[in-house]
Amino acid sequence: MGELHQRRTRSLRTCSALIAAGALLLTACGARAGEEAVGGGTESCVDVDGDSIKIGFINSLSGTMAISETTVNDVLHLAAEEINDAGGVLGKQLEIVEEDGASEPATFAERSERLIVQECTAAVFGGWTSASRKAMLPVFEGHDALLFYPTQYEGLEASENIIYTGATTNQQIVPALDYLLEEEGAESLYLVGSDYVFPRTANMIIRQWAEENGVEILGEDYTPLGSTDFTTIANQLASSGADAVFNTLNGDSNVAFFRQYNSLGLDAETTPVLSVSIAEEEIEGIGASNIEGQLTSWNYYQTLENQENEDFVAAFQEKYGEGRVTSDVMQSAYNSLHLWAAMVEEAESFDVDAVRDAADATSFAAPEGTVTIDGENQHVTKTPRIGRITADGLIDTIWEGELTEPDPFLETYSWADEEEAEEYAQEADEADEDSDEDSDED
Repeated sequence: MGELHQRRTRSLRTCSALIAAGALLLTACGARAGEEAVGGGTESCVDVDGDSIKIGFINSLSGTMAISETTVNDVLHLAAEEINDAGGVLGKQLEIVEEDGASEPATFAERSERLIVQECTAAVFGGWTSASRKAMLPVFEGHDALLFYPTQYEGLEASENIIYTGATTNQQIVPALDYLLEEEGAESLYLVGSDYVFPRTANMIIRQWAEENGVEILGEDYTPLGSTDFTTIANQLASSGADAVFNTLNGDSNVAFFRQYNSLGLDAETTPVLSVSIAEEEIEGIGASNIEGQLTSWNYYQTLENQENEDFVAAFQEKYGEGRVTSDVMQSAYNSLHLWAAMVEEAESFDVDAVRDAADATSFAAPEGTVTIDGENQHVTKTPRIGRITADGLIDTIWEGELTEPDPFLETYSWADEEEAEEYAQEADEADEDSDEDSDED
């Protein structure tokens, strides 16, 4: 695990971007900086003597990200029920303790600390935005606890205290770019994103890819999470003449963006939008009629035809209603709980070190296809898929790649400049921090 520890240290870069999360995070960062290896945090208080074991769920059940994260909370409960019905983990029933991250990174940090220290959970599952993950990261490292993070993200990170069950850059963003160029013939792009670390870092990587492939970036705009004013951005997009839009907006900002996009006469035929944070659940909030024909890049769609997915969709709809849909991050969260259970069974222990040691090559027959943990970086294998949004609010696969090993640092791509991307991400974090401080002063 030495290489992973070095990458973890390198990927953190600085704790300055976490100032907004308060003194708790600064303390965790400072304590962590002096440790030479994972395991130097506070002693675990997990109670393994009873008939049950506590696990934590942390999702935004309120705020701008609730449109996405409440569905993850639902599916985590489904997975826990399945595990309990099958006899539990090491014969113990799962006892769930959940917290609302409220769409605020500082709240995620505070509530995850509570789950670890006060509730004594054996593992925690959740988070969505990279801002929430980065806020929680020093807390989990400071206490040597395990977080299972289900969302696709910008890469350039590998922590011994996080299992990443969503896609990293080479499993979602790079295949999406290759598809736009090779299949859609897009030789120019317009970039639109929410103003935090995932979209900014992703777009830095996109610019590196574009330079290598002769693709022109005609615009790059950001807006705060939850923003609903896209008048200027949509007009600039319309006048740019870009062949396609790469969309990294998150949460309910997508509703306002597509309404403005459509009002200008833009459509999927002339100016397609490829989104990496819009899945089946978000389509319902946006309205299928507003984004029919638009493109997405994920590893899972509800329409996949395999037995595991059919069983998963049936179980979810039986529990929550026939009209409910499933999505990529939901099933990645579902996978995460089953993977943790398999890791614990393999380790024959709830001890974090033992469970982490058992991670390598742990597999689960997931709805997206079998996923396997890479012990070197604690990400999972994924199959890239491009989808097209249909009139009924679902997404059909129109292109499928090969099963792809995780490469969070893009080491297999000659064009990728990790140091440049990390420096850009740090600047974005610091700019966001300054913006938060200015808002506090106002």
